[in-house]
Amino acid sequence: MTKTSHPTAAGRGPADHEVRNQIVTAATEHFSRYGYEKTTVSDLAKEIGFSKAYIYKFFESKQAIGEMICTNCLSDIESEVRAAVAQADRPPEKLRRMFKAIVESSLRLFFQDRKLYEIATSAATERWQSTIVYEERLQALLRDVLQEGRQTGDFERKTPLDETTAAIHLVMRPYLNPLILQHSLDYANEAPAQLSSLVLRSLSP
Repeated sequence: MTKTSHPTAAGRGPADHEVRNQIVTAATEHFSRYGYEKTTVSDLAKEIGFSKAYIYKFFESKQAIGEMICTNCLSDIESEVRAAVAQADRPPEKLRRMFKAIVESSLRLFFQDRKLYEIATSAATERWQSTIVYEERLQALLRDVLQEGRQTGDFERKTPLDETTAAIHLVMRPYLNPLILQHSLDYANEAPAQLSSLVLRSLSP
C-alpha cells in the first residue's frame, strides 16, 4: 500500500514553474470567495494581476485550473484515508478506519469550504479525470486491504476479489462522490460504524 505520486491536471508551460503554483493558489482563494461557476479566467487574471493570455500559457482553460485544485483537495482526502488505514494492525480495523476517514474527510470539505465543494461537484458531474483517478486509487487501496484480510484469514476467499471490491466500493460511494454525499448527510454520523460492521459480517470466513 505504498503511496505513489498523483497525476496533475493538464496544463501548459513548465510543470514546475512557480507561476503555475501562484495561479493555482490565487484561483483557490478566489473560488473560495466567489465560487467556481461564477468565476471566469478574466476574473482570475484581474485578481492575480496577470493578463488572461499569460494564464493561458500555463492552463488551457478554467477547467484545467479547477482540475488542479480538485486534484489537490482529493489528494488531501486520500492522504488522510491512507494514514488512517496505516494506523491499524489488522485488516478488519483497517476497513473500519477507511470507512470512517472517508466520511469524515468528505464531510469536512462539504461543511468547511462549500465554494471548493462546488468544484468537486462540477468535477463529479462532468467526470473530470481527477475524480476518476481518485475513486480508482481508493478502490485499489480497498482491494489491498481485502487481499491482506484473505491472507490473514480474517476475510472469506470464495467470492472473487474484484467482485467483493466493487461491491464494497458501491457501499462507500455515497461518501466518495460529492453529488451523492449531499443526499447522504442525514446518515453521516452513524454510517461509518454501521456500514463497516455490515460489510465485515459479510466478509466473515
